[in-house]
Amino acid sequence: MDEVKVVVAHSERATLRVGDVFLKVDADQARIDVEVEAMSLAPVPTPEVLWRKPPVLAIAAVPGTVLGRLGEPSTASSAAWAAAGAAVRQLHRAPLPPWPGRRRRGPDELAAELDGECELLVTNGVLPADLVTRNRQVAEAAIRPWTPVFTHGDLQIEHVFVDGDEVTGIIDWSEAGRGDALFDLATLTLGHEGHLDDVIAGYGTDVDLDVIRAWWSLRSLLGVRWLVEHGFDPSAPGCEVDVLRSRM
Repeated sequence: MDEVKVVVAHSERATLRVGDVFLKVDADQARIDVEVEAMSLAPVPTPEVLWRKPPVLAIAAVPGTVLGRLGEPSTASSAAWAAAGAAVRQLHRAPLPPWPGRRRRGPDELAAELDGECELLVTNGVLPADLVTRNRQVAEAAIRPWTPVFTHGDLQIEHVFVDGDEVTGIIDWSEAGRGDALFDLATLTLGHEGHLDDVIAGYGTDVDLDVIRAWWSLRSLLGVRWLVEHGFDPSAPGCEVDVLRSRM
């Protein structure tokens, strides 16, 4: 029997790998429903759904290797990063999904959430006040109206698989929905600013780089406390805290 490998596990969900099969265990059935429907609608390579038996979803492994990992240099070619940008553009040009998105927030709601999180980060001594204040200023550029597109919603580089210079699969669609295109681009390049030009070249249209940089700060500020509380280390080299420091 193949070894059972724990890919990720925390209080919200767990993912196990057994051979070429991934088992996703999630108590939130709505999240699994979104993932399955998003993969069926997305015009990009996605994993094959093998079976569903709530609270478990079984999907097949996609070929290739991850585009990179947060906190580590990416060994993927510039062409592979550009291919990832082209795949994201294809997704963003697709018809909107019928659901709004699990975390759809308007500018006012987003600003209020960010202000509350910044206050907690400083009050609880998680991050220095000057680091939080500077990044809150940078994040302001992302808090604006946008035209919704079909977004992945959690497009970390570990969710994009490539073989050579081609994208072979994009995984983990539970946060997919109608969202800000630049949020996807920012998530993909978080901690890998040197590949932003490659991604934008593949994306094939002008984007506001200040907004992408603002999303780096905003996503990191909102994520640090959650990561700590769920057993992850956002202060590891190249990860969220380093992203925030780079804005100083």
